[in-house]
Amino acid sequence: MPSELHIRKRVLALLVLLAFLFTLLVLRVAYLTTARSDELTRRGVSQWTREGVVYARRGRILDANGQTLVLSATAYSVSVDPRKVTDVALFADTVASVLNLSVESVRTKASDKTKASVLLKRQVSRETADELRQLQSSASQEVSQQLKALLFDEDVRRVYPRGAFLTQVLGLTNVDSVGQSGLEMQYEGLLRGTAGTILRSVDGNARTIYDSGNLYIEPQDGNTLRLTIDATIQEICEKAMRECYEVNQAKAVHVIAMNPYTGAILAMCSKPDYDPNDPPRDDVDTLTQLMRIRLISDAYEPGSTFKILTAAAALEAGVTTPEDHFYCSAKITVDGDTIRCWGNPHGAETMAEGLMNSCNPVFVELALRLGAQRFYQYLHAFGLGSKTNVDLQGEGSGILIPVSNVKNVDLARIGFGQSVAVTPIQLLNAACAVINGGRLMRPYILKEALTPEGEVLYRTQPKVLSTPISEETSATMRQLLERVVSEGGAKNAAIEGYRIGGKTGTAQVYKDGRIARDVHIGSFLGFAPADDPRIALLVIVDEADAPVDYGGTTAAPFARQILADVLPYLGCTPSQEDGREEIEVADVVGMPLWEARKLIAEQGFRVLDDGAGDTVTAQMPSAGAMFLQGGQVMLYTYTQDMAQAEDLVCVPDVSGLSVVQAASLLRQRGLETEISGDGYAVRQNPAANDFAAPGTVVTVTFELPNP
Repeated sequence: MPSELHIRKRVLALLVLLAFLFTLLVLRVAYLTTARSDELTRRGVSQWTREGVVYARRGRILDANGQTLVLSATAYSVSVDPRKVTDVALFADTVASVLNLSVESVRTKASDKTKASVLLKRQVSRETADELRQLQSSASQEVSQQLKALLFDEDVRRVYPRGAFLTQVLGLTNVDSVGQSGLEMQYEGLLRGTAGTILRSVDGNARTIYDSGNLYIEPQDGNTLRLTIDATIQEICEKAMRECYEVNQAKAVHVIAMNPYTGAILAMCSKPDYDPNDPPRDDVDTLTQLMRIRLISDAYEPGSTFKILTAAAALEAGVTTPEDHFYCSAKITVDGDTIRCWGNPHGAETMAEGLMNSCNPVFVELALRLGAQRFYQYLHAFGLGSKTNVDLQGEGSGILIPVSNVKNVDLARIGFGQSVAVTPIQLLNAACAVINGGRLMRPYILKEALTPEGEVLYRTQPKVLSTPISEETSATMRQLLERVVSEGGAKNAAIEGYRIGGKTGTAQVYKDGRIARDVHIGSFLGFAPADDPRIALLVIVDEADAPVDYGGTTAAPFARQILADVLPYLGCTPSQEDGREEIEVADVVGMPLWEARKLIAEQGFRVLDDGAGDTVTAQMPSAGAMFLQGGQVMLYTYTQDMAQAEDLVCVPDVSGLSVVQAASLLRQRGLETEISGDGYAVRQNPAANDFAAPGTVVTVTFELPNP
């Protein structure tokens, strides 16, 4: 039997052991609650909570009249909880076909048992998500059991309702709704919004515990962009360019249209293009090429359209007049180099006739008279050699030989559009300065940015960059360019009843550093009406597969087609008003505004709308009324009481317009004008889109932009 001393020793040893173990336990707890506290907290939270991203809706992009061009639609993110998948092969075979994924990728993700949630696919449409949910409940028990591992979270995807429409300008976003090109990239900061968060508690089987105080932080949607693009004019250009691309079998075709007085871009279109709802992402090189906005990035030798600038500079400098006499023998020699005219000798001709005939020797002589220093001063004033700073990424600056290196033969060729390279937007913007009274404007495409609640964040104002020529020279050039269309080489752009001005061009194509003799770049630069231009446009046909690929045959007819559709839409009526007949006004109530405007314009009426919405809710005259062709039809899109349309009119937005233009627009709606200041409209009262009684005086403040 153990002695009392032995027992005491054993008890003491046990107490010492227990004390040691307790000390170790305390130290262990202290270690876990201090050194590893953050790590263990994160592990615990990850086990009993699930965090999800609530994606913000990216802002809409609208046209000048409020038509939706881009929006964000509800979509879903589909994930899998690999711990719930017991038959990986069956799960992968079922899900892969629905989500259009490879079986191998689904199998790999569903096999990762270390994770409670693995993303399978983002931006899944509602229809596809519903199909998977249907399989969860209605498929065989074996399949249904596997699909219970699927998790659905709300997502958003970018939708382009009009498909291949203004494709390169609008641009693309990636799967994370981040802008990759075009306006989507240019205005990423305005469009993207701020994502929200949802934090939910789950049990041991990853099932949501709904009464445990789940956290939800609401996302903030992106801002809305309203463009200067007019969807109706854009649609007219899209249609014309599709036909131009097919008829000419061209490498590419382009058109850009602009308001010559403000620099606002009305339409931009390039073919070939793609549907941004289904871009060729699997072919990166092709997609990269198709995404480029060539109208602002690619420089080319403009050819004879450049003669517009040479003529304007020569007239302004006083080195020629429209009646000045020249002689064309089909060639001219400069510093030992022979420069030929494009065709047979023109013989004796005036400067005005030389422009009509597009005579190269005449413009060689004009360039030499100007001299390098003076000619370059005008070219720089027209914006050549530098970017226009249009609000799109990827703009080029063109190519001008440094003035110190220009020889006489170089100067001579520049005079008729060779040995110089411009971007299409540069050339059109410079030509607008020639016809708008002599002001070079900064081109722009963003009209205003709006908050999700509709408040104006930013509004673009027209800006004058320089004044290369006088109003008198501008008026002379409009008259000369009108004769080019009515009597000269651009007759294919003439439209009966309308005064059209413009100039054709046929440019050389360089391949492997040499001039390709069998292909050209045909173009037409035009404007209308010639006495008071409402629109200027440049049509380019790149390497047409046609027997005659000059600008007058490849580009001018399609410019004519565009102008013939656009001018009635803009409210311009043919000059021959006798013989007009009464026509029954179509019923457009309930139609989208863009479609209604097009239909009414096709009937031969002028169209105005109140700019309040996207769908026509009333019209005046009413449907079925007999109305004189060329008359004005008012379309209402507001959603207030229809009786209001009988007594009130919607005040138009005259910002950026000249005094004459603003007064004309207000007068068309039965409103009077009180003018304050001079230049371009910057403020008005009552405000745009307010309703006012006919005869109301609208006070408009005008200011001259800072050069």
